[in-house]
Amino acid sequence: MQKLLRLEFIANSPDFGLLVLRLLLGVSMIWLHGWGKLMSLFSGKISFLDPLHIGQTPSFLLVIFAEVGCSVLIALGLFTRLAAAVLAFNMGVAFFVVNGAALAKGELAWLYFGGYLVLFAAGAGKFSVDKK
Repeated sequence: MQKLLRLEFIANSPDFGLLVLRLLLGVSMIWLHGWGKLMSLFSGKISFLDPLHIGQTPSFLLVIFAEVGCSVLIALGLFTRLAAAVLAFNMGVAFFVVNGAALAKGELAWLYFGGYLVLFAAGAGKFSVDKK
């Protein structure tokens, strides 16, 4: 009974946990956020904030690069720490600048930010393209 309560029947694999985290963050960011922005770019309908004061179009392009390009890298486990740093910055801007660090408005950005910081610190794990 104690083994059941302690969940000892589940293998202890941080690398598997990192794989799950990478896939969840990468796929959900592309699917729920990046893909729509990419389609907006191709349709010519660019309406975007300029939180970094570099212009709407450059901000939009950088976000698409992060949310689509870096998310693909995260999911594959390729250049994971670099991609995670870019996405953590992206979500940090979304949370701290766009949402004013208000958890009520920016909870999702905050959670993504935390997940990307974990991947930045831990790396991709052994189930990745750039495994060690």
